[in-house]
Amino acid sequence: MSHRRFALNGETLKLDDALRQNIPGTFIKLPDGYTWYELSGPADGQPVVFINGYSVPHYLWDYTFQPLADAGFRVLRFDHFGRGWSDRPDVNYDPNLFDHQIHDLLNALEIHRPVTLVGSSMGGIVASIFATNHPGLVDKLVLIDPAGVMPPPKWPKSLLLIPILGEMILHLTGNRTLPSGMAEDLLYPERFSEYVTCYLPQMKITGFKRAILSTFRTGILWNKRDVYRQLGELDIPILLLWGEHDRTVPIVCGEEIRELMPHAVWHLIENTGHVPHYEQPDVVNPLIINFLNR
Repeated sequence: MSHRRFALNGETLKLDDALRQNIPGTFIKLPDGYTWYELSGPADGQPVVFINGYSVPHYLWDYTFQPLADAGFRVLRFDHFGRGWSDRPDVNYDPNLFDHQIHDLLNALEIHRPVTLVGSSMGGIVASIFATNHPGLVDKLVLIDPAGVMPPPKWPKSLLLIPILGEMILHLTGNRTLPSGMAEDLLYPERFSEYVTCYLPQMKITGFKRAILSTFRTGILWNKRDVYRQLGELDIPILLLWGEHDRTVPIVCGEEIRELMPHAVWHLIENTGHVPHYEQPDVVNPLIINFLNR
């Protein structure tokens, strides 16, 4: 039975010391498990932390990470627990887990200055939650098509909320539906074939689908309006960027978030989808750098 389950699930690898030895990058042990991370830029530069979305790991920032390092910032990207090359602990993947991971990672790396958080999609609401929980640790926020006010899932996606049934559906269909969903992030997926191919290796590691499903069930993608409302009452500078043709988190969500945070600087990125920094880095990177240099 166990063999059949893993054959259907596609998760045939265990993320252990032997596997980590063959993975480029750096690992650090945190209270909830090992976290993969990468640092670049001058050691005395203003720290900038990139926060991934719902399931895409660190390559989400491939066209942003080094340009900001070259601009003089101390940049940090990492994989959320359950994604990429970070551990998949058997826990509830709720906002507290991601909040603790960021806090623990900053402490472990001895980054004690207030940081700029740059979050995309779910990373935007994770960054926002961290800012409301630890306002003294955050200097600025850059939110790119952030989640948190999406419509609740309708049938058939709502079936994933049902215990056991959701596990069965994701285990049987996730190897097809998850990568195809990533292609929808892009307005022109044919121009960025690596966006999907780079997604696939993490799916082979045991615990990936469990983590994705657990996160989905917390409602972090659609029931966090109160967080943006709280941010609107704080004096943290915010840059809010939105892809004009986002099909994952439609622009109507951006307009609602914008109303909740009226002091945010807003830019609509034309001719892009859900990840404008990936499709149009030559447009987005200068906007971020100029905002951070203010």
